[in-house]
Amino acid sequence: MQDTDIAIVGAGAAGLSLAYRLAASRPGGRMPSVVLVDAPAGPLKPAERTWCFWEEPDGEFDAALTAVWDTLRVHAPDGTAVAASPAPLRYKMLRSSSFEALVDDRLSAESNVARLEAVVEEIRDVGKGAQVRTRIPGGRTLTLCARWVFDSRPPRVLPPGRTTLLQHFHGWFVTTERPAFDPLVADLMDFRTPQPPHGLSFAYVLPTSPHQALVEYTEFSRKVLDDQAYDEALTRYLTHELALGAHEVARVEHGVIPMTDARFPRRAGRSVFRIGTAGGATRPSTGYTFAAIQRQTRAIAAAYHRGRTPQPPPAHSTRSRAMDAVLLRALDTGRVSGASFFTRLFRQVPMERLLRFLDGRTTVREDLTIGLHTPVAPMLRTAAELPRLPKHRAHAPASAPTPAPAPGAGRPADRKEN
Repeated sequence: MQDTDIAIVGAGAAGLSLAYRLAASRPGGRMPSVVLVDAPAGPLKPAERTWCFWEEPDGEFDAALTAVWDTLRVHAPDGTAVAASPAPLRYKMLRSSSFEALVDDRLSAESNVARLEAVVEEIRDVGKGAQVRTRIPGGRTLTLCARWVFDSRPPRVLPPGRTTLLQHFHGWFVTTERPAFDPLVADLMDFRTPQPPHGLSFAYVLPTSPHQALVEYTEFSRKVLDDQAYDEALTRYLTHELALGAHEVARVEHGVIPMTDARFPRRAGRSVFRIGTAGGATRPSTGYTFAAIQRQTRAIAAAYHRGRTPQPPPAHSTRSRAMDAVLLRALDTGRVSGASFFTRLFRQVPMERLLRFLDGRTTVREDLTIGLHTPVAPMLRTAAELPRLPKHRAHAPASAPTPAPAPGAGRPADRKEN
């Protein structure tokens, strides 16, 4: 039995961010005792991930960034491009290994913070706290007693919602022989990809040098593809749209994120809370999560240090969730072409304002103005029918990217990479 003030289950973006916030935001007071529970090496431990987000320059994680872009570009299905600066915002790429190193460096001076490799088997309220029953390597049981527990593990079953699409993506980290990329420009969405009957598909290109980039194929649809379909989609895009020529693939990334209008409960007991994707931090219309996690964990740490109940706040406003519910339903029914929808927004709305809109940081007036650049009639029809639609549960896919072998190292279909 081990006692601690706070137990954090999961050492991904949400768990690491909360530990970091608790250390960074305390107003000169004592750091609470924290145990950060991470899954041991194996199927429960996610592979290295790539997180992208936009924010102002001089962010607190800038020292760990892999790349930064000041120009973003979107390609319409016909190949025409829209490029603009989101200034004062910048688009940033952060690898999970670099983020973990940064957080570890920050926490290394905190004697009250401990890390534990274990499989969590049960979390339950007891008295004025909660117990986390774990099994550590070797098979021994270890129980943590904590005043507060924050659980970031993705749910196995999603809460009931009206619409659930899956954002599934497959990426290749590509190295080319000739200079093939502009490291100053990130292709945020390229719709020169075959569109599914429900939802949308696009590619994006995030260069880190003239010879290297992460190229990813993404779909918003009801079902995931098999490995061969992803490989074919990326091969087609690199060959026909990028004309990339000779290249090698260093790494592969793959993941599935549920995009749903379901409401994720942020409290699982008197002393148990859910954070990150499990606590509704993923934006249903885009899949972006990292920036919302920072807002959520910052608020938790501030509440704790003020002596308040540290319940996670909603990661997204009621207005944002309502707009997302309409868009998801419109995409799922096929009333709205996703490629045309997003292309039109990027053409007609200033880049900085659109990114703030996608992050839920625009005013009501700005939202109404942006709404006029969408297909108004089908969106209104969809909004009118939503209250009458039943809610249903769906099984949640793994939300974190999973590892895949590099080309030539396993699957013969892998010949290139994003």
